[in-house]
Amino acid sequence: MATGTEPQPSSGGGVRTGTRAAIAAPHLRTDRWWLAPAVTAAGLLAFVLYSTWRAFADTHYYSAPYVSPFYSPCLAERCQTMHAGPNAALFGSWWIISPAIIILIFPLGFRLTCYYYRKAYYRAFWLSPPACAVAEPHRAYTGETRLPLILQNLHRYFFYAALLVAGVLTYDTVLAFRDTHYRWGHMGLGTLLFLLNIALIWAYTLSCHSCRHIVGGRIKHFSRHPVRYRVWGFISRLNAHHMLLAWASLVSVALADFYVFLLASGAFSDPRFF
Repeated sequence: MATGTEPQPSSGGGVRTGTRAAIAAPHLRTDRWWLAPAVTAAGLLAFVLYSTWRAFADTHYYSAPYVSPFYSPCLAERCQTMHAGPNAALFGSWWIISPAIIILIFPLGFRLTCYYYRKAYYRAFWLSPPACAVAEPHRAYTGETRLPLILQNLHRYFFYAALLVAGVLTYDTVLAFRDTHYRWGHMGLGTLLFLLNIALIWAYTLSCHSCRHIVGGRIKHFSRHPVRYRVWGFISRLNAHHMLLAWASLVSVALADFYVFLLASGAFSDPRFF
């Protein structure tokens, strides 16, 4: 029975509409719910600033036998003429800006459209919503049905590009077992960093939700496809750690690039184990 004292729904937009429960407080949480989105925003912003600096720096990205993952494959002719890098010059001499701009769009596009990273920056930067049980400030919600968010559906295609990039980085890791004279049998600290990085890159790429669907999403009878079922099971176990792998691979690729930068800039020499 109405008593005449019930709280009236807010006339604002977003979650504060007449169709939602009328709660006067912005939220009822008493914990530090803001800490997770704040840390996420700080981590992502740090990587964006660092990668932007390194991508446009156009220098100190090769120190034999290591080439920075930000610049690989280095496709501009100026890679060889200016930096004596090992990669093929497919773009010729007309490409005048940083060679990293050619290739970084593919791994960055894969990460930007990744299901986990969507959740991370939606909450951290767009506050949509900032945390569970905390109202978002937006007056309307359209999901990923309009520009620019409809472009998130390109994730499955960026996945194939990410496989190619991971293959190139694997090749670079193999080359990291050569010395400065390109003779096999070298192992330095950089070699170990490259091994760690490529392992995390592959784990993150294969744990992708799109990869899991490609392997087993359309199978109706797993018993008829035992090999694909085993692969699907392996990827599913990786997928359970997708968030951890996303952050670990983000840190490792930046660390590998920074290590090459230190070597190329002459900060120190690569410690060799044999």
